[in-house]
Amino acid sequence: MEEGNGESKESQTGFNKYACICVIFASIISLIYGYDVGVMGGAMIYMQEDLKISDTQVGILAGIINLCALPGSLSAGRFADYIGRRYTFVLASVIFFLGSILMGYGPSYAILMDWKVHCRHTSIPSLTLAIGMLKMPESPRWLVMQGRLGEANEVLLQVQDKSRSGQGVWKELLWRPSPPVRWMLIAAIGLHFFQHTAGIEAVLLFSPRILKKAGINNKSKLLLATVGIGITKTVFILVATYLLDKVGRRVLLLTSLGGMIVALTGLGFCLTMVEHSNETLYWVTSLSISATYIYMGFYSIGVGPVSWVYSSEIFPLRLRAQGFSICVAVSRFMNAAVSMSFILIYKAITIGGIFFMFAGISVVAGWFFYFFLPETKGRSLEEMETIFGKKSSSQNLEMPMKPAN
Repeated sequence: MEEGNGESKESQTGFNKYACICVIFASIISLIYGYDVGVMGGAMIYMQEDLKISDTQVGILAGIINLCALPGSLSAGRFADYIGRRYTFVLASVIFFLGSILMGYGPSYAILMDWKVHCRHTSIPSLTLAIGMLKMPESPRWLVMQGRLGEANEVLLQVQDKSRSGQGVWKELLWRPSPPVRWMLIAAIGLHFFQHTAGIEAVLLFSPRILKKAGINNKSKLLLATVGIGITKTVFILVATYLLDKVGRRVLLLTSLGGMIVALTGLGFCLTMVEHSNETLYWVTSLSISATYIYMGFYSIGVGPVSWVYSSEIFPLRLRAQGFSICVAVSRFMNAAVSMSFILIYKAITIGGIFFMFAGISVVAGWFFYFFLPETKGRSLEEMETIFGKKSSSQNLEMPMKPAN
């Protein structure tokens, strides 16, 4: 009797330890990416000196990883449908592991450099992910798509999920999309476009350069400030995790953008003052650091994590893998474009000017989010076509959705 009550209680609360472990292991991929970006930001302080490369080459180095990720992003959906989600994770982890080792042991250098140590450490979480995913179950949705209903049922009993069958097709997604699918694509692509054009790469990858422009010249202090940015990002992502299903996606996105616009405007103002001053303005330096941290906090509470959640939940099962692949490809392309062009643009319009530009883009992003992204809180994956099918005018998207029964 007690066992039955225990099972009933767990079912009512919706918490399942096994499902939680699976999610944690799958989420290691985000840890890998975040660590890789953070490491590059700090390592680039030394890379330019060690490798004797120009600013243009630094920009290319910062963005080339994402540019090279484009083929993988576009093929991930097909791999996920063909060999399954789990083995796609394992394959990606092995490739990432090998790439991290090669980055750390550059063949043209005889002396071990500190930035190489950082790069080698990136291989640890990717290896952990590869080993861990071998112990995880396959996605029940993929198993159903393959006709392996018995195995899918076993997994569903363990993680307490619901699923319907379907099949992903590029033709329906790109060449002849229905009106709901077309609006899904517009929403998802626009979301990932603005996720990067609002300046996140500038803050993450080039924070040491920005803070140096603001008046911090000590390398140790630059690294410490960069670490602080990473900690801020992590803390506020945890806050977003708590708020996501309480206040909804739209509220977090719009609140996030509001804070980002204020922070970017403040940072642009501070950096402009520094450029036009012949002496060190310590209060401006402090404001620049504060604006950078505020920007990262607001980004990490909304635009950063919600973009991935939103784009992963709006596509129906038959289009889910390919649809999300397109989102990842757009994200990687925009990441590369902003990273590679940042130094060139700020040299053309000043370091303060580029942050005013990011603030302006964020204003446009706010308009797009308000009119083109309906609230999806409380809706299942299978209900999204109905939500986006109601898109006959922007007014439909502004109306709050009724919670799911």
